[in-house]
Amino acid sequence: MPASPPVQPVPAPTVPAPTVPAQTDVLVVGAGPAGSGAAAWAARHGMETLLVDAAVFPRDKTCGDGLTPRAIHELQALGLTDWVRGHTVNHGLRAHGFGQTLELNWPDVKGSDLPTWGSAVARTEFDDHLRRTAVASGATCVDGARAVDVVMEGDRVSAVVLETTGPDGRQRVEVRCRWLVVADGVRSPLGKRLGREWHRDTVYGVAGRSYVKSERSDDPWISSHLELRDEGGKALAGYGWIFPLGTGEVNLGAGALATAKRPADIAVKPLMRHYADQLRDEFELHGDLRAEASALLPMGGAVSNVAGRNWALVGDAAGCVNPLNGEGIDYGLETGRVLAELLAVHGEDDGYSLAEAWPALLRESYGESFSIARRLAGIATVPKVITALGPIGMRSDLLMTLALRWMGNLVTEEDRDRAARVWRWAGRQSIARDARPPFS
Repeated sequence: MPASPPVQPVPAPTVPAPTVPAQTDVLVVGAGPAGSGAAAWAARHGMETLLVDAAVFPRDKTCGDGLTPRAIHELQALGLTDWVRGHTVNHGLRAHGFGQTLELNWPDVKGSDLPTWGSAVARTEFDDHLRRTAVASGATCVDGARAVDVVMEGDRVSAVVLETTGPDGRQRVEVRCRWLVVADGVRSPLGKRLGREWHRDTVYGVAGRSYVKSERSDDPWISSHLELRDEGGKALAGYGWIFPLGTGEVNLGAGALATAKRPADIAVKPLMRHYADQLRDEFELHGDLRAEASALLPMGGAVSNVAGRNWALVGDAAGCVNPLNGEGIDYGLETGRVLAELLAVHGEDDGYSLAEAWPALLRESYGESFSIARRLAGIATVPKVITALGPIGMRSDLLMTLALRWMGNLVTEEDRDRAARVWRWAGRQSIARDARPPFS
């Protein structure tokens, strides 16, 4: 019998290098919530906008996937209310710990423009939809293009060097821009190239995330376990979470707070598996955890050099992450929108500089709340404090309702109730005592 002919390998499809415009008014690097939000708003303000990202979408991103009312407010402004309501909708937080379980509704504050509901959408879908929203708003988007360098003319960025990959291998192209928005995430490689520094003397986060099948994927509450212990029963300075996605799965994760003096001594992925095993029956979890991933989170504006003459960092790249709950999507959407509004007003003024204006605006918007939040989070890096105060707080609906509002930074400038006044007063006292205020 004649031998079978050898199987010939099927050649991989040839993927052309993406076509990149030579110049634009506004160049946004990074298509996460901050970058896509900035690009959508810049395009809506009539500016020629190019949004680039190193990844090819849709792509995954390590995140808890939760959308607080503050994030929902920004999505509503973008016109995405119906889209997000087509996913899971939750009433608030179910807090567990120290022998107690409390169901805490999202705050309903008279005069506040924040909604009273939240959601959760996996970042693979969420970021891709926001990117498409930017395109629908008039922005040009190019993925698979990594920003690797900048070209300076004096104190201005005149162009960004992008690296793409195609049939002829890696290629580098320069894109000239009038304004540069850096939204390249927690590591912010382009931000580092421009002088961005992350200071770990204040609190930062170490977190892991996974997905797992659950019969309670439609639970109308997000759950947070404030008493987090390792396999040996040792109390940890962190918390675990289960966020229902309405897809048959939940986002399950665990995180810990740390500082340079008190680093987090945990192995995140084993901790997540231990946490999941403890909750399998209660939350009807099935199968192994999938898509396990972890990340470090700069928090509370613990970065310096967030802007130059014609460039600025937004979102995670600028350290805009809540130190008390690790939430960053809301700040990403907010900072992207606010920077686009700033450029719409001053974008044609060659004498206008973001170097001082942007950090000052960030401090005005978030400085006080970030200062007191990271001070409180720093205290929470001491496990003995958590085990001493946790049972007291969990026995009081009032204290935990206040904690939910403060931890979620669900206090707006329009709020005039006592809880808002106390939070703002504490923020003023805290920032006055900071050796390194946020964004400095």
